[in-house]
Formats: sequence, C-alpha cells, structure tokens
Amino acid sequence: MMEIRSALFAGSSQKLQDRPAARLPEFAFIGRSNVGKSSLINCLCAHGKLAHTSSQPGKTRLVNHFLINDSWYLVDLPGYGYAKMGRQGRDRLAAMIREYVLGSQEMALLFVLLDSRLPLQKIDLEFMRMLGEEGIPFAIIYTKCDKSGTHALEAQISQNNAGLLEEWEELPPVFRSSSKEKTGREEILNYIGTILQSL
Repeated sequence: MMEIRSALFAGSSQKLQDRPAARLPEFAFIGRSNVGKSSLINCLCAHGKLAHTSSQPGKTRLVNHFLINDSWYLVDLPGYGYAKMGRQGRDRLAAMIREYVLGSQEMALLFVLLDSRLPLQKIDLEFMRMLGEEGIPFAIIYTKCDKSGTHALEAQISQNNAGLLEEWEELPPVFRSSSKEKTGREEILNYIGTILQSL
C-alpha cells in the first residue's frame, strides 16, 4: 500500500515556469469551487491543515505544490467556475489552470473531483471534454459520499456515469471519497502508487 510519510508545502505559482525547481512526477487535483478538494488533499496526506479549507468557494487562487515522500508532488489547482469572482479574475484563473494542465510535462495524472450529491454539471463535462480532446490522462473522484444515503448516492453516481458514457466509450478510473470518513483514501493512494511504479 502507498503510504504518505512526509508532506511539505513546496511553493505556490501563477506561471508554469515558477513551479518548484525539482522536476518530479505530479498528481494534480481540480474541481468546481467548494467540491471538497482541500479537505480531500488533507485527508490523503493525513494532515489537517496542509491545504487551506474554507466554507467560502474560490479559496485557492494559485497552483500549490506539496512535496510528498521527497519523491512526487501533489498539486492543488484553483477551482473552476467560481461565479462570484469578476470576469477578469475568472479568466485569469482559467488561463492559469489551462497553462498548467496542458503544459506540465511532469503531470502523471489529473484527478477531477465531482460532488456526489449533484447531477453532472455542464462546466464539469466541458472541462473533461477538453481533457479528452487534448489527450490529458485523468481520473474521477466523487466527493462527499457520506452526505447522501446509500440509495441516493448509488442513483446519482449511476446517472452521472451514464452521462459520461455518452461522451466516452469507457469511463476513466472512478473513485468515491469521504474526507470525513476517509473513504477512498487507500484506493486513491494505491492508484497513485501503481502509476509511480510504472513511470
């Protein structure tokens, strides 16, 4: 099993060239604002305050790198689709995200986070469609899986996956998570470990 022995903040950047100097494999996390990204990162790293969590959407405004086990980076990307930010700010964040996602040669995988309680959102579908068109490898993590009853959770995820299968012949890897109950932590970390072994 993959274990996180050390997790250190390595730096924030707006431009790709301003990333930490050491070139190591990167596993990035992204999703709509308030999807539970920072909570999931803290859960994966077993560190309560590594990534800043907030009840206010749009907290992450930079690309944040965390050095894991001195051998790879966990990358916290800004959330997309934050409506309360001005147009100029949204455009700047979108450009920052796009530059990193399309430009990082070290990114081994991008985890796209979806709220398990909600139907597939247009902005999520458009973002994943862009990833598919650009050949960017990604996996899906359904967050907040403790917030719904079992029947409602299964129904919503099945509906969302069916929507995704209208776009792709097969689903990318799909994980379920709850930061509160640590659901999915082992599976996600083991998947990262498998990719690291193959690099």
